[in-house]
Amino acid sequence: MGYKTEWFKGIFPALVTPFEADGGVDERAYRTLIQFVLPDVDGVVPCGTTGEFSYMTIEERKRATEICIDEVDGRVPVVVGTGCTTTRETVALTAWARDAGADGALVVAPYFLKPSFNEVYDHFKAVDDVGLPIVMYNIPQCAGTHFKWWTAEGGLLDFENTIGIKDSSGDLPFMEAMFEKVKGKVSIFVGHDEVVQAAMGAGADGAILASANLIPDIWQKVHRATLEGDLATAQGLQQKVQKLVRIVVRCGSNQACKEGLRMMGIEVGDSRHPIVPGGAFRREDREELRLQLEALGKIDRAPVTYDLGSKQVVTDLFATHHTPETIEGWTMRVGEGFAGPPFQELAHVDLLVGLKDGPVGRAIQRSLAEWGEERGLRTLEGRPETLIVPTVTIRTEEQRRLFERAAAGVKLAIELSIEDGFLPEPILDDVALIVNAFVHPAASIAKRVEFNNYKAARHAIRKAVEGRPTVEELIAEKAAARHPFRYAP
Repeated sequence: MGYKTEWFKGIFPALVTPFEADGGVDERAYRTLIQFVLPDVDGVVPCGTTGEFSYMTIEERKRATEICIDEVDGRVPVVVGTGCTTTRETVALTAWARDAGADGALVVAPYFLKPSFNEVYDHFKAVDDVGLPIVMYNIPQCAGTHFKWWTAEGGLLDFENTIGIKDSSGDLPFMEAMFEKVKGKVSIFVGHDEVVQAAMGAGADGAILASANLIPDIWQKVHRATLEGDLATAQGLQQKVQKLVRIVVRCGSNQACKEGLRMMGIEVGDSRHPIVPGGAFRREDREELRLQLEALGKIDRAPVTYDLGSKQVVTDLFATHHTPETIEGWTMRVGEGFAGPPFQELAHVDLLVGLKDGPVGRAIQRSLAEWGEERGLRTLEGRPETLIVPTVTIRTEEQRRLFERAAAGVKLAIELSIEDGFLPEPILDDVALIVNAFVHPAASIAKRVEFNNYKAARHAIRKAVEGRPTVEELIAEKAAARHPFRYAP
């Protein structure tokens, strides 16, 4: 077979596909995305899993490929996803990609009907005969078929045009078997974002990643540090992005990447049905993804005016498309947050923030006077004035102890909201908060109670400040509008 993999190394984003509302590929958005990733990547992969190839017509896949090849213009290799459910369709689309000028094809194992390993081998042999460089694609969580090493080894060594394998299984023992059997003869790519550094440190030649739509520069640093033997730097970077990539990989990667790009100012629309905003990629996941992008410097700050009526305060916020230029109507603003797992330690926060001399401030004073702390109500130390109220009546000392941990989580959320500007210092004496916090009666892990209430409260504060969800968002997400407690007793 020979050594044919000189160009197939490094970081390749599995590009999301922007769609027009009435069907077809959004060419302008697609070109913008490609230009965004190009400076930091060694190649690109259109029409892969993250590109929603299984939701696209053959004509749409061809059009996306044509746009990508044209926009890349030879600067990096283009490896096109050409896998289909049948061998006949896969061969035909791969031949078309060859003639269109693609540098290679990423070919997933035949999916849905779960062919035998010998049938998978025969499938790849037919595709290899097309004559375009082929990358075998192992993603058992989607295809339903996990390569065995003997199937992969046979295809990688027997076929004339197969130059590599992308393994998205996250199965590091399988990848180690690939290193043992074919390392140096073909390129071995990791496709599971959560184990990139581990795979590269063990010998992987590169990575094809969903999250490289969002952070191609960081993955390039991981790759280069690994090549230079600086494993400490590579490990540190993987740890730094681990929460972000965990959200992307486990929570609807297509929609997660698209919403993350939108937060970064790159509009690529939403995924196609049956994926819907707020479904596989839940709203609480979106809030956490935003925080991770902020921490990585991927969301810029912008000036925002807080108009309290009697005073105006300008502060810099991590602004996304959700963030108004002026935030007014401080009589009362409402926010909600939800965080978990596990189920017994999940947190749900309803929050009111408003003027201290308005309805929210008066409600705090009346509640303390009429009910008092014997019902579990308490105020938090510091500014702004904050009343925290238990959703579930406190009946035992253990419940009281756990509610105190929930209150500590809410307090941390307020402190960090002050630090990041969502509760700017100049308004702290003018506003007050009421936080209705849920602690499950069966909860026992105090640290999770505290941490989940911190996350829920931080999300709720941001939603209240930014006025989210908007009516437009609620209408757009009506198909996935499922309250977290709807089916919980």
